[in-house]
Amino acid sequence: MITCQKSLFKIPDEVSYINCAYMSPQMRSVETIGKDMLSRKNQPWYIRTEDFFQPVETLKTLFAVLIGAQEKDRISVIPSASYGLASAAQNISLAPGEEILVTEGQFPSNYYTWERICRSQHGVLRVVPAPSAGEGRGARWNAAILEAISEKTRVVALPHVHWTDGTLFDLETISKKVHAKGGLLVIDGTQSVGALPFNVAKIQPDALICAGYKWLMGPYSIGLAYYGAAFDNGRPIEENWLNRLGSEDFTRLIDYQDTYKPMASRYSMGEQSQFVLGPMLSAALEQILEWGVPAIQEYTGALLDPLIPALKDLGCQVEAPEWRGNHLLGLRLGHRIQADVLKQQLAENQVMVSFRGDAVRIAPHVFNTPDDMEKLLRCFQAAT
Repeated sequence: MITCQKSLFKIPDEVSYINCAYMSPQMRSVETIGKDMLSRKNQPWYIRTEDFFQPVETLKTLFAVLIGAQEKDRISVIPSASYGLASAAQNISLAPGEEILVTEGQFPSNYYTWERICRSQHGVLRVVPAPSAGEGRGARWNAAILEAISEKTRVVALPHVHWTDGTLFDLETISKKVHAKGGLLVIDGTQSVGALPFNVAKIQPDALICAGYKWLMGPYSIGLAYYGAAFDNGRPIEENWLNRLGSEDFTRLIDYQDTYKPMASRYSMGEQSQFVLGPMLSAALEQILEWGVPAIQEYTGALLDPLIPALKDLGCQVEAPEWRGNHLLGLRLGHRIQADVLKQQLAENQVMVSFRGDAVRIAPHVFNTPDDMEKLLRCFQAAT
C-alpha cells in the first residue's frame, strides 16, 4: 500500500481538499515540467520536427498502458471530453426510432451530444431513471439499464461512475448485452480512469473518453480517448495535417495525402503536439502508473472506511461498497443534517467537497490524510 503523497503537492496544512472529482491539484513535478516547456517557446529554434510527434506517441503509450490497450494508435489526444464524445457521435448513424440510452442526471456533455444526434436523425434518447434512494439503489439502477437495452439500442452512453453520487455501473455486464444486441458502448471515463481500474480488454468499450484534469491529474484543456475498431474508418471533426500519413516529413506537406494515420489517430485534435500540456499530462500519468491504480483505490478506501459508519450514524445514506468506488462517494443527507449549516462548517474549516444534485460528493486521493477525514466528519457532526 502506498503512503500519503501530500508532499508531492502544494496543499497547505490547514486545507483539507477532498474534491479531486472537481479538479485535481497539480503535482509539483507537473508544474515544473509545465514551466520548463513553456519557456522553450522563448527560443523556438530549439523545437525540432520530432518534437511535434514523439511526445504525443509517449502520451498515447502511457494512456494505453493505464487502460490495458494493446495498441497505442487506438488512443487520440483531445482538448475536452465533449470533443471526444462528438467524434464518436459524428460516426454513428441512427435509423428512425433507434435508441441511445443514457442515465438520468448524466454529465451535460454526455447528454447534449446524444440528444443532438437523436433530434437530427429522428432517433430516441432513452433516459434510464435513477431509482429512489435507499437500500440496493445501485443494484436497482444497473438492473434497469440492462432491462432497457434491446434490439432498438444503437448506443449505450454511460460513465463508469455517476459524476454526482459515485454510483458504479457494471460496464462488463452492460457491454456484453449491448454488443449482443448489435449496439455500441461509449464510456465517459472522466470521473474514474486514473483512480478506478479500467481495462479495455475486459470491458470492451467501443469508445472511452477522458478529460485530463481530474483523476488523470493533468492540466486543463487536454484529454485522451480510446476508439475501438467500430471507428477505424470514421470521419474526424476536423482535418488537421498532423493526422495524415507521412506528416513527419515537413518537406512534403503539400503532397496532399488522402490516407490518415492508423486507427484512432484521425481523431486527435489540431495542434495535438501540445508542447506544454502534453508533457505535463505525461508526467502525471507516469506518476499514476508508478503508484498503481489499485493502490490508489486501496489508499482512498482506507480513508473512507472509518468515516462511513459515523456518517451513517448521522443519518446519511451511503451506497453499498459493491456499487461504488473508493475515490468518489456520494452522500445523501438525512433529516438530522442541515445542508446550509454543513456548507458553513466546511467553509470555516477549509474542508473542500462538492454539492452535486442531491448528493454531497467526497472525492479523496493520495494527498489526503486521516486528519482530513476527521475534520470532514466534525463538520457533519456540527451540522446536526
